[in-house]
Amino acid sequence: MGSERTERNDSLLGNGVVGILAETVNMWERRAPLTPSHCARLVLGGGRSTSGVNRIIVQPSTKRIHHDGQYEDAGCEVSDDLSECGLIIGIKQPKLEMILPDRAYAFFSHTHKAQKENMPLLDKILQERVSLFDYELIVDDDGKRLIAFGKFAGRAGLIDFLHGLGRRYLSLGYSTPFLSLGQSHMYPSLAAAKAAVIAVGEEIATFGLPSGILPIIFVFTGTGNVSQGAQEIFKLLPHTFVGAEKLPDISAGKSLSPHYQSTRRAFQLYGCVITSRDMVSPKDPSKCFDKDDYYAHPEHYNPVFHERVAPYASAIVNCMYWERRFPRLLSTEQLQQLMKNGCPLVGICDITCDIGGSIEFVNKSTSIERPFFRYDPSTNLCYDDMEGDGVICLAVDILPTEFSREASQHFGDILSRFVTSLASTKGLLELPSHLRRACIAYSGKLTPLYEYIPRMRKTMIEMSPAPANSLPDKKYTHLVSLSGHLFDKFLINEALDIIETAGGSFHLVKCNVGQSIDDMSYSELEVGADETATLDKIIDSLTSIANAHRGDPNATEISLKIGRVSERRIDDSMDKVGPKVLILGAGRVCRPAAEFLSSYQNIDINGCNDYNTDQVHVIVASLYQKDAEETIDGIKNATAAQLDVSDIGSLSNLVSQVEVVVSLLPASFHAAIARVCIELKKHLVTASYVDDSMSKLEQAAQGAGVTILCEMGLDPGIDHMLSMKMIDEAHAQKGKIKAFTSFCGGLPSPAAANNPLAYKFSWSPAGAIRAGRNPAVYKFLGEIIHVDGSKLYESAKRLRLPELPAFALEHLPNRNSLMYGDLYGISKEASTVYRSTLRYEGFSEIMAILAKIGFFVATNHPLLEETNRPTYRTFLSELLNVNDISPPNTKVNGEESRGHDDELISRLMMLGHCKEKELAVKILKTIKFLGLHEETEIPKDCTSALSVISQRMEQRMAYGHDEQDMVLLHHEVEVEYPDGRPAEKHQATLLEFGKYENGRSTTAMALTVGVPAAIGALLLLQNKVQRKGVIRPLEPEIYIPALEILEASGIKLIERVET
Repeated sequence: MGSERTERNDSLLGNGVVGILAETVNMWERRAPLTPSHCARLVLGGGRSTSGVNRIIVQPSTKRIHHDGQYEDAGCEVSDDLSECGLIIGIKQPKLEMILPDRAYAFFSHTHKAQKENMPLLDKILQERVSLFDYELIVDDDGKRLIAFGKFAGRAGLIDFLHGLGRRYLSLGYSTPFLSLGQSHMYPSLAAAKAAVIAVGEEIATFGLPSGILPIIFVFTGTGNVSQGAQEIFKLLPHTFVGAEKLPDISAGKSLSPHYQSTRRAFQLYGCVITSRDMVSPKDPSKCFDKDDYYAHPEHYNPVFHERVAPYASAIVNCMYWERRFPRLLSTEQLQQLMKNGCPLVGICDITCDIGGSIEFVNKSTSIERPFFRYDPSTNLCYDDMEGDGVICLAVDILPTEFSREASQHFGDILSRFVTSLASTKGLLELPSHLRRACIAYSGKLTPLYEYIPRMRKTMIEMSPAPANSLPDKKYTHLVSLSGHLFDKFLINEALDIIETAGGSFHLVKCNVGQSIDDMSYSELEVGADETATLDKIIDSLTSIANAHRGDPNATEISLKIGRVSERRIDDSMDKVGPKVLILGAGRVCRPAAEFLSSYQNIDINGCNDYNTDQVHVIVASLYQKDAEETIDGIKNATAAQLDVSDIGSLSNLVSQVEVVVSLLPASFHAAIARVCIELKKHLVTASYVDDSMSKLEQAAQGAGVTILCEMGLDPGIDHMLSMKMIDEAHAQKGKIKAFTSFCGGLPSPAAANNPLAYKFSWSPAGAIRAGRNPAVYKFLGEIIHVDGSKLYESAKRLRLPELPAFALEHLPNRNSLMYGDLYGISKEASTVYRSTLRYEGFSEIMAILAKIGFFVATNHPLLEETNRPTYRTFLSELLNVNDISPPNTKVNGEESRGHDDELISRLMMLGHCKEKELAVKILKTIKFLGLHEETEIPKDCTSALSVISQRMEQRMAYGHDEQDMVLLHHEVEVEYPDGRPAEKHQATLLEFGKYENGRSTTAMALTVGVPAAIGALLLLQNKVQRKGVIRPLEPEIYIPALEILEASGIKLIERVET
């Protein structure tokens, strides 16, 4: 078998046959590692005798920038089959099934920093005995990368941004020459794109720019290849570069007389290139900025970009790599304050596409087909249009492919020089040094430079908790921070060798890796040893690396920071890993659940804690690692994990590591999650209703001895528990339930109820509107009342609570109340069973009229299917069945007319939508508040009346960043006694407001849903719940301790009895 493998290697590696992969990673990826001209020179220019290449086989591709026929004309073969190739090359990572055994591959693998998402690819490489060469690692003796696309990203990014800038200025009321510029991929070549930019520049130089947007200042971050590429395009426009210190003076040039401002124009733009020196300043005012000190100790510096640079920028072009240990370039809070202060910022071109990175609000990437989103700081929301308040943002992560032809030519010019060696060389030692260094694996084994990868992987256990005692076999530990060129110059190998040679061990706590040769990497290692002398020796050796050649500009850069030593006692009970709870999801509800579980030991019930157990460790798993990390930010005993719950294998792996699972995902996911929990015999908690798919799992859950605790939130959840407590207490006193009524609603706090509907959305308006169209049924004084969905809003009734006299409320019946009579065991005795939804008074009246007008119709509207988009005013006229509504504020005989308002009021009353003028005026105010009367085009993605009003409600009725929501739950249970005792009315009320603490807001809804779910998990951990199967929190074993813990956690429940 061994000789067979050797023969295969000998016949393939170095056989002179090169394969070119078809790129599969992205629709827009059209680049090729070699162009037809490169292939012709390699194959036809003397063949293997001079180039080392005698055949090139190209996988067919209909989207590659050079079509298959061009490769055939160049002497290549076109075939899907690359089995004869000893060397196979591409741009991006291929699919795993495309990896053939015993070959050499070259592409951007993104594996040398142990990037978790690409470890399956590396495992496949090793399994198939492949030799892997990574372009990113082809560097010269000074560590400078020899092959890269950075400048093309900068070039394409800035052209795309200028294209969007023209559209944005137009939406703000200014026509600019930028409007004529297309996106990069729209031009046949880079030269053509540059010519278009030059033409824009000539128009600016000739006719100038509107005074209302002057001065236009572009701020470029960094000086690397990406920034150079962006500046290259910017320099094609008439411009002047200035230092950051000059920006206030240039901005002050706007301080001219109003007449002069209205007529003047400017004929150039300003550019400013900034580095870290302009972004931060030392906390110690006696010290000057020092780049080396900043990279080693960023905690010694304060961010100042938002004070010194951002207030004057029209556009920020972000080209710098960033790590979480550094201050952000611009936080969301800083941007919000800047825009409140009148900052002229129009847009951000984030070429780094660093999601949740240096520019905090950039929480998603964009695509070439939809390169922009609009961020409104006042609402902290993102929109896919160009119109409205806020700033536009470009965050495309595959920019170089927009110039596929030039990028491929540039890449191939360099790669073709390396292919000659890679295609013809059979042994690794025969290759030149820069290619040997770029070889991660050879014949299925990691090369010595990359043997650190499995060592790092062993310590990067992101799918399991990282307990405080992560090195349980070592008594003493140090936290060591290393920063520098750890990976590109392989200093990480030297550091790990020092630790292990001395008899120590390490745990990788944090790792942020530089994205280019100019960027440094950062790692935090927890280093452990049994003796302090051994630990001191390790630290001394690491320090010697950091101190070597310090001050020498040619020396390898590394800096070291040593944390405090901590002693561990192996027999200490605190070192034991406690129970683990997995929370699935990363929405607003997840954080209160995670906070509660990770700190529950601080909860004191009636002066004592009867619920002690080991410290709970929480794992929050989300589809995106970043979302999970943000959810647990600042929470002790919590770990973030990336998980696609549709991947049953990965889900099972994670569930197997915990005792209880809490799913706060949409209900459609719960059945699949529950099946995994049943198979692995793990308990599950959800806050969602028990549907048919969950009910069917009852027998399986009982058989496995598993509890699936559902409806453990607010409504359903707390409402169940309070109801059953009141009902069971009444029954224990021989009472009979005469009436059960329940009122519950999530509302804006009174201060935030500042619009005509007195309501705001924290979820989809369309979903809320559909919920308001559901039919309802309930029992009142023995009569079954059915309410049609179309009449639901009209059935609303006024509500006043004596204990809350300031609240003017109304209630609407909430779906099927009768089933709760059955659940609570009171159907036969109670003559009234009624559950309702709360709103502020007047909400339903307005919603009912909007429904009559036709705004809640979900089917496509013909007017919205036309190519020419109607305005909101036109669409309103269509729904009110009039030719057109006169424009507002027209003047008649010098007097400003109210024709528009009066016509709307008249039409609403004439159509019978409003019987009284007072109500019609309310509807008019609502229409105007929502902007449904405006002469603005309706976005293309709005195809129905429902989508139109939902889009407007989402924009105009969202919570501001400093606004609070409110949850109000009120139960009334009327009890009769057969022994002559007077009847009683038992009442229970929960009133909770959202909180804003330590710069973070938590909604009342998130608290009252997340905390009960977490309490359910806690009770299951402590074996307080004996029932198995699919259950609700209706039994005393659940609701008694749960309500006690709920109150102890700060959520107050007020109960009283009236006779």
